Amino acid sequence: MATLYETLGVPAHATDDEIKRAYRKAAMKWHPDRNHGAEDVARAAFQEIKDAYAILSDAEQRNVYDAVYTEQMREWEAQHTRRQRAQAKREAAARAADEAAYAEMVSIAIRFADQGHNRDVLFGVLLGRQCEPQRAAQIADSVAALQAARRDEADAAQNAQRAGKTAKSAQAAQAEASEPELADRAQDTGAASQTAPHDTQPSRRENHAKRDETVSDMHPAGALGNLWFQFLNSLKF
Repeated sequence: MATLYETLGVPAHATDDEIKRAYRKAAMKWHPDRNHGAEDVARAAFQEIKDAYAILSDAEQRNVYDAVYTEQMREWEAQHTRRQRAQAKREAAARAADEAAYAEMVSIAIRFADQGHNRDVLFGVLLGRQCEPQRAAQIADSVAALQAARRDEADAAQNAQRAGKTAKSAQAAQAEASEPELADRAQDTGAASQTAPHDTQPSRRENHAKRDETVSDMHPAGALGNLWFQFLNSLKF
């Protein structure tokens, strides 16, 4: 419901002159003589404008109206606040009930899915529990997709475990196959190390003798001995 101030189109703190000017403007706009074809509507609006101006133009009546209006507004605001709170409580209770019902339907769908039933069975079970078709379809789709994802994850984990065991078995077999070859190589290396010194001893002795002969040939005493031996041979002849 509009206030008297709103009827004249002025704020509640308007002055007397502002109220008078607003009244004249509104009266001219809604005068029946200016609204041909809509005289009834204009006449009703014009009467409201006159009543509003009659009260607001009188200081005493305006004060009474402001006091009554202020009190009525307080009461109206209090009632409006109470209605809003009650409405909020009802909406919260409705949401809680709806969430509880949804959670129950999801729990039922998961239980049947764990038993191995497919999406169509879940949908039928939910319809049998008085679940709305649209919600039943949504829950059935979601739960079926969740179960499929869980199965894929479990299969992937099993495959990874099998692959790990296969790799370990292959490594163990390769290690067992390489052990005899390493032992044979070690034996060949030991035999070669034992025979090598005996084979090199004669060559070392021959080299030492050659070095002694070379040294004796290069020594001065050895050279003189050779000359003396040749001189004695020449005397015999």
